[in-house]
Amino acid sequence: MNFPLSRFTPMLALALLAVMQGLSATELHWTELPPLPVAASGHFAVVHENALYVAGGSNFPVSPFQGGKKQWLKNVYRLQEGATSWEDLGVLPTPRAYGGAVSTKNGILLIGGTDGATVFDDVLLIVPEGGAMSVTTLSNRLPQPCAFTQAAVLGNAAFMAGGQSAPTSTAALHTFWRLPLEKPDATWEVLEPWPGPARMLPVVAAQGGAYYLISGADLFAQPNGNPGRKFLSDGYAWTPAKGWRRIADPPNPVLAAGAAAIGQAHIAIVSGDDGKLFDQSPVLGDTHPGFPHDVLGYHTITDTWSHWGTAPLAYVVSQGVNWNGHVVIPGGEDRPGHRGEKVLAAAPAPRTGNFSVADYATLAVYFLALLGIGLFLGKREHTTEAFFLGSRKVPWWAVGMSIFGTSLSAITYLAIPAQAFATDWTYFLSNMAIIVVAPIVVYAYIGRFRAQPITTAYEFLENRFHLSVRIYGSIVFALFQIGRMSIILFLPAIALSTATGLSKYDCIVVMGVVTTFYTVIGGIEAVIWTDVLQSFVLVAGALLGMYFVFHGIEQDLAGALSTAYEAGKFHTFNWSLDLTTTTVWVLVAGQSFAMLYPYTADQTMVQRYLTTATHKEAAKAVWTNAAMTLPMSLLFFGLGSALWVYFKEHPQYLDPGLQNDAILPLFIVEVFPSGLKGIIIAGVFAAAMSSLDSSMNSLSTVFVHDYYRRFRPGITDRHALWVARISTLLLGIFATGCAMYVAKINATALFDSYLKMLGFVGGGLSGVMALGVFVRRANTAGALAGATVSAVVVYAIANYTPINGLIHALFGFVSAVSAGWLTSVLFPAKAQASVAGATGAAIR
Repeated sequence: MNFPLSRFTPMLALALLAVMQGLSATELHWTELPPLPVAASGHFAVVHENALYVAGGSNFPVSPFQGGKKQWLKNVYRLQEGATSWEDLGVLPTPRAYGGAVSTKNGILLIGGTDGATVFDDVLLIVPEGGAMSVTTLSNRLPQPCAFTQAAVLGNAAFMAGGQSAPTSTAALHTFWRLPLEKPDATWEVLEPWPGPARMLPVVAAQGGAYYLISGADLFAQPNGNPGRKFLSDGYAWTPAKGWRRIADPPNPVLAAGAAAIGQAHIAIVSGDDGKLFDQSPVLGDTHPGFPHDVLGYHTITDTWSHWGTAPLAYVVSQGVNWNGHVVIPGGEDRPGHRGEKVLAAAPAPRTGNFSVADYATLAVYFLALLGIGLFLGKREHTTEAFFLGSRKVPWWAVGMSIFGTSLSAITYLAIPAQAFATDWTYFLSNMAIIVVAPIVVYAYIGRFRAQPITTAYEFLENRFHLSVRIYGSIVFALFQIGRMSIILFLPAIALSTATGLSKYDCIVVMGVVTTFYTVIGGIEAVIWTDVLQSFVLVAGALLGMYFVFHGIEQDLAGALSTAYEAGKFHTFNWSLDLTTTTVWVLVAGQSFAMLYPYTADQTMVQRYLTTATHKEAAKAVWTNAAMTLPMSLLFFGLGSALWVYFKEHPQYLDPGLQNDAILPLFIVEVFPSGLKGIIIAGVFAAAMSSLDSSMNSLSTVFVHDYYRRFRPGITDRHALWVARISTLLLGIFATGCAMYVAKINATALFDSYLKMLGFVGGGLSGVMALGVFVRRANTAGALAGATVSAVVVYAIANYTPINGLIHALFGFVSAVSAGWLTSVLFPAKAQASVAGATGAAIR
């Protein structure tokens, strides 16, 4: 690999090559569940309400090569989680097999199928009722009879593709149908079929917002008139927005394989008929060796196939399902004319952390450094002015790096590379909103905040309007930060546990305890200076990550860039006017207004503006953060794209058991040399802790100044300092406990969700703050009306329109300012202070 850095660090390259020898490919761990009551294949299989259901199917009590006849089944069985045997729920109206089955909120749909004489076009609804069931034939019949295929659910619709319309058809179906599930009276829609041959017995699955159709066999008439099969080794993916596209071909045909979507981006395909012995089956008879045992994994993001070992048994014509993260194959055909009753379950073999003593030592040194900073600075935190504002003498460059470190939480540290890995650079534009926001903050807001000796942003609101507006602002801030603290501890803990071998609870406790300690002792100065250290660590971690990714890629730099470009990984601009998706307008406009909240109305940021000696230094801090954002965004998005190229070349190392957000920690664990792993993982810890310490200190500031001191004005500064430290301690304990609870219930959060939440809660408050800064005639009634109208507007848009959540902040801000201005005009205050009067004429 020709990469310039290799000339400067040959020892690191050699270390990488040594570590890569230990890379571990994905393996599945197999177990057996209780066997089926009757050996069968072609049966309907589905997971519904966390129980496994099997219905119908076919069997050969006596081998067909010994004159036996196929038996068609109609019983419905259920296996509850943890049960040791199957329940018999009853029978279908008629025997049937080889159709599709999906779970819906109303029950289980059995779609099409055959009884050997007739191919059905009906749809049955099974509703479990205790230890029994009801079966209803629905009116929404298929466009034509269909069997020998499967169904899958994508979004709110069921899909069927291919199959055959008669038991002895000499032509497979080239059809693609959709049934909307949200309406009980919906009918099947005929969609454009895939741009490939017709097929029966394909592998189908829904994963990552797409429907996948893989392999199968086309049919043709043999000279004797009987149907012949042409085994296929191709694949296609369909999405509602873009229709069909060709995907990478599987290594071989996998007709009638059991398959299931697993994790966020994999499809597991177990066994399947490769056709090699198909024509010899009549001759081999009962001596047929069976079907291949190979297990394939398809990764939808990198469009790659990998070999996941072998299954203990090879079943075909069995519908695979995902049951609690396990790929389950409930029986099937293990050789022509023979069925099996064993139920196989497989899950990715757990990967333990490869942390060495050197890695743990690196982490320990890092944590000790943080604690040392807290202890050192704690010696001079004797007043609330020092504890909350650093005595207003913190260097501007340190404040700028602290703003950067705070805004780059572990959510973004992990999620930005993961977003670029999984999709493209569309979200890059959201980070560029700082270019729009920074000048506004510098020239319009900082001077207002510093014009009088306030400690919280919400003191400004009381001075400008009324105590009630101050309470509103501080409550919105507090609710957002309290929820945020648990998220920024929980999300990185998932990835960190994978990398370190510690449990996610251990990771949460370590981050919570260390951060709480130095924040309680050292106050805002400890927060800022640890943020400086943590900013260096997380940037160094990302640079090292980029270095090792490129050294692991087999192509040269030009080739890697070309591969990513051709796959659309650098796509950034969507110029559509559609407000329901991530267009340029949604990202730039929406995130510019969303970013007004943290930079103008969030105490974690405003508090930093007040820690410098002068207005000029505060402005330089904001410019420093803005200047760091562009190159760091390029670095993190570039790292995600580089990881995509790496794992496209090495798909066998992708772990289907991990979330996409863990892609960077996975690479670290697999590739980084001992010692350096600790540095990168310290960067993830740093990103989480730099956000957590800011939230804790700022919440303590708001509690003490906006509530405790505000309503108990006679307390001493020493007493207020004691309350500040106790409240910080309690906040740390609370955040740690909440994060552990979130981990226990296995909640998840996504990058999109975080940004949408920011827009939902921030638009109104930033609009009220803008009223106070820009609208001289704005009054208390206007501010409160603006906040109320904003909340109603954002709620209505979020719940009753398809508008993308990333632009909600724009509507929240505009509605707050508009309603606030109009109310102030209609109901003017008798004596309303001007902006200058409310904030003071002097600028510090």
